[in-house]
Parts: sequence; C-alpha cells; structure tokens
Amino acid sequence: MTDSKQENGGKTKTPGFEPNLDPYLLKDPEAMAMNIARALENLGKAASVWLAPRKSGEINDRLAAPMTDMVKTLSKVTEYWMSDPRRTFEAQTQLMSSYFGVWMRSMQRLQGEAGEPEPERKDKRFSDADWQKNPFFDFLRQVYFITADWAEKIVAQTEGLDEHTRHKASFYVKQITAALSPSNFVATNPQLYRETIATSGENLVRGMKMLAEDIAAGRGDLKLRQTDMTKFAVGRDMALTPGKVIAQNDICQIIQYESSTDTVLRRPLLICPPWINKFYILDLNPQKSFIKWCVDQGHTVFVISWVNPDARHAGKDWTAYAREGIDFALETIEKATDEKDVNSVGYCVGGTLLAATLALHAKEKNKRIKTATLFTTQVDFTHAGDLKVFVDEEQLEALEAHMQATGYLDGSKMATAFNMLRASELIWPYFVNNYLKGEMPMPFDLLFWNADSTRMAAANHAFYLRNCYLRNALTAGEMMLGGKTVSLKDVKIPVYNLATREDHIAPANSVFVGSRFFGGKVDFVLAGSGHIAGVVNPPDKKKYQFWTGGPTRGDYDTWLAKAEENPGSWWPHWHAWIEAKDAKRVPARKPGGTALNAIEEAPGSYVMERA
Repeated sequence: MTDSKQENGGKTKTPGFEPNLDPYLLKDPEAMAMNIARALENLGKAASVWLAPRKSGEINDRLAAPMTDMVKTLSKVTEYWMSDPRRTFEAQTQLMSSYFGVWMRSMQRLQGEAGEPEPERKDKRFSDADWQKNPFFDFLRQVYFITADWAEKIVAQTEGLDEHTRHKASFYVKQITAALSPSNFVATNPQLYRETIATSGENLVRGMKMLAEDIAAGRGDLKLRQTDMTKFAVGRDMALTPGKVIAQNDICQIIQYESSTDTVLRRPLLICPPWINKFYILDLNPQKSFIKWCVDQGHTVFVISWVNPDARHAGKDWTAYAREGIDFALETIEKATDEKDVNSVGYCVGGTLLAATLALHAKEKNKRIKTATLFTTQVDFTHAGDLKVFVDEEQLEALEAHMQATGYLDGSKMATAFNMLRASELIWPYFVNNYLKGEMPMPFDLLFWNADSTRMAAANHAFYLRNCYLRNALTAGEMMLGGKTVSLKDVKIPVYNLATREDHIAPANSVFVGSRFFGGKVDFVLAGSGHIAGVVNPPDKKKYQFWTGGPTRGDYDTWLAKAEENPGSWWPHWHAWIEAKDAKRVPARKPGGTALNAIEEAPGSYVMERA
C-alpha cells in the first residue's frame, strides 16, 4: 500500500487502484463447466415448478396489477421527456456528462492523480473493498449511483403529474434501481465473482436448488426465505407465556394469560393485534415478550388471536371484526373477571380497528374501554407512506376481482408489498445470499414471525383499503360501522399514541397527525427504531430511546425539535401512564375465572394455521 499522498513532478498523487486479480482467475474450467450445467439443471426445475400451476390454471396471473401499473405510470414520465426534443437532449446530456466525469476520475486514479472526489456514500451493498480497489467494479459502482440518482431526478422534474402518480413513479423507479444494482449479479459483484471462482460454481448449484425449493414452497410463486424456518416452532421456541384459550368463535380465539403476581390491576388489559400478522410478535420469547412483561407488572392480559381466514370468511368485514373480535373479547373478559372496565391496546391495523370500534362504542354509549393505547397506528392516512402506491381505484378493482374468486388475499401478496418498502434490505440481500451465494440464511426469530404470514378475508381487506388508504374515511367522519357513521371526535377516553421514528409502514408523521382527530386527551410518544423494534423493546435491553413533548400542535418536525429525549424503553413510561388512570389492585385472577373453562393451552390452535 502506498502513502495516501506523495509528491511526484509537482503533482499531488493519491493511491491508484490496487486490484488483486488472482481470485478472479478461473483455475478449474472443467469443474466450472460441470457445475454451471448442474446449476442450469436446477434452474430448469425451478422454471418447471413455476410454470406447472399456471398451466393447470391453479394460478392466474391477472393479479399482475403492480407490474401493469408500473409500466403505465412510468410511461407518463417517459412521455413528458420524449415529447420535447430539447428536454430529451438536456436529460441525455446531463446523464452523459456525469458518466464522463466518472470516466475522468477513473483515468486519474489509474494514473495515481488526485481527481475531484466523488460524493461519499454509505451503502452496505458496496462494502466489499474491491468495489473501490478494482477499476472495473469501481466504475460500475459509480455509474450505478449516477444512473439511479438521475432516474429519481427525472421523476422529480416531470411536470404535469398529479401527486399520487408522482409518488408511484418515484417508488417504481426505486424498485427498478434496487433490482438492477450491480451487487445483484455474479459478473458485476466482486464478492460473488470471487465466490463463484473459488467454488467452481458450486454456490450457483446450491442457490438454484434453493430457488426451486422456494418456488415449490410458494406453490408456484417465489417464497423468499429470510431465515431458517426449521429452527423455530410456535409454542416451542416462541409464544411461551403461560395462558389458556378461554373462548373462541369463527374469527378469533381469546387468550387469558396466567398471573405471575399476587395482586393485579383491577382493570384487565385487552390487546388487539393486527390480523395481517400473528399476535406472537408481542410474545416472541420470554426475553422480548411485551405480554410477559405486562403480566409481570400485574396486568391481567387478554389477547385476540385472529383466525387465518379462508374462503369461509370471505364476507367478514370490519363490522364483523369489531363485533366478533373486540366486542366478543370484552364479553369474555367480563365473564372471566366480573369487570366491565378495561384498558386496551391496538397494534398497527389492529389499532385502527380499535379506534374505529371506540368511535362506534361512543355512538352506542358503550363505555367499557377506559383507556386506549395505540402502537404504530394510523387513523389518518394523508401521510401513509409508500403503501399508498398500491391503492387507487384501478388497482383496487383488480385486487377485489381476485379476492372475489378466492374469498381471501394470500398472505404472500401482503408480505411482498411490505418487503418492497425496503427492497434493498428485505429482498435483494436475501436473493443474493440464497440464490447466488447458495447460503442458508441465519436463524432469526423475528424473520420467522415475519414469514409466518396470514391471509386476509376479502370483505375485511377491501373495506380497509377503500375506507382507510383510498378515502381516509375514519378521520373524515365518513366510515360506516354497524350501520352507523362513526367519528373519532366522539372518542373522549385517554389515548397513549405511540409512533416509531423509522417506521416505513405507519410513518411517524402520519401517526402524529392522526392524534389530532380524537375528542379526548392524547399523549403522543415517539420511540426510536422502526415498526417492530421500536415497539418490542424490553427495558432490560437498554436500547434506543423515546421522546415525549406534550400536545401534537404544529407539525411533526417542530414537535420533535422541542421534545424531551428519554433513554431506553418506553414500556415503563406507558405502565406509569396506565397506573395514573387507575392503580387499584385486586387478588390475582385465574384464566377463565369460575365462569369459563379452558379450551386449550396458549398460544392456541388458530395461530398455528399456516398460510
């Protein structure tokens, strides 16, 4: 390695490229040829597995709305730039000028001269040293960044687009640039190239075998594995907090957890989780379990475990989930504890349902729920983020037609949409690791839970998308539940509204704005990290932080600038908030009390159903 700078003929010199070419030289052509043939054979098997259900009619790819919509959206951008030759020329000139700058910097580095420094970027995809040491890969890296930036700028500068179309175009361009990154291909990724040479292509043999297995696991669609699914089992490694299923109906089971303290808070705690994922994210393991922690603080915890719906549940809409879910749980709690007053928690879309149900309760003079805690919950969808890309009239009509044929939406479709929100972290690294490196992903309980997807009942999901993402009906005072038009202004009970700072599903600003629509006092709290890690943050881990700052007046950034930062988990802060509303305690309760017999042990059978 040379010194960082040296004088030579009056010119300042910097280190040039220092590639080690030996790892890139093919040493066993015969073995490579054999393994490439085996890899192609496995790829053929993958193609056969993909084609079979399409030939039989089991899979109908008419639900390709995102791809169709992407082409249609980006064609509007292309039309704007191609309609004026001067605009076209300017855009091309800008790109070619940037490419020329990369070429000049590369030539200067080859000669050991200090050229204009390139902008510093931190990107995990390009962490291998040869992305900068090797001139070929360094050139690819710089060209990729320039092209991606140029494409995003083209969308931003396109005139005449409505806000929704511009949002979609920007999102789709990011998806394309993430997919076309040179880090995703063997020939253009130095680490993959070296791995392929070192193993004579054995990595591709393993990778294509895994690809065929994952398409088979998805019954014709790719089910991208993000963890080793064989290392975990619900009820064995996770969802371990002791409890009983004490009631059930067509759409849910009600679990009551066993007390671990001599006395408990008088008000039981009802948790309404999202049905888009399974409830045990709040009971992942004893060290991370919010449910267990609540039990240990003296809460009598009840949890709704939603059914994994099939065609029988096609007509179950939001009113059904409110009546047969939340109201059924309240009736069960009263039977088990003789208590009418309840504290409630809703997570994500479970929180949105809870908020809407509270508005319905207010219309009906039902005052059983005394406090509401909302985890990363949107009630207003004005700033709902990139998920709004998938929701417009045309796309919804295609989705509803698909769901009408089956009675539900397969969980893999929602999982793919969520993964697309962070494709560079949740899709392509696993694609590279699994199918190009041929490596099994590491066991990780959170990713096991993430892959344990659920189906969505057709009526429920259509109601959610139309009334929340498309019409924003809840905060507009236009949502109909139980035959009544409901309004959040009627919800006067105290609300603890938790957002997370890096949330890509329920953006913090969206949760912040939603706080204003309730009729009572709302305590807005912002936690560090994202949609899951910001919520599931046990105090003993001493991770992240949370912010408190009074009423949600003004805009989110102004509130955050003035908010007080507190170290560690928000859990104790929330528990103190609950106790401030009612700290009265009673003797510990047994699951079901004297009125209800246990149906089965927690976590119950509904959560075991795989999509």
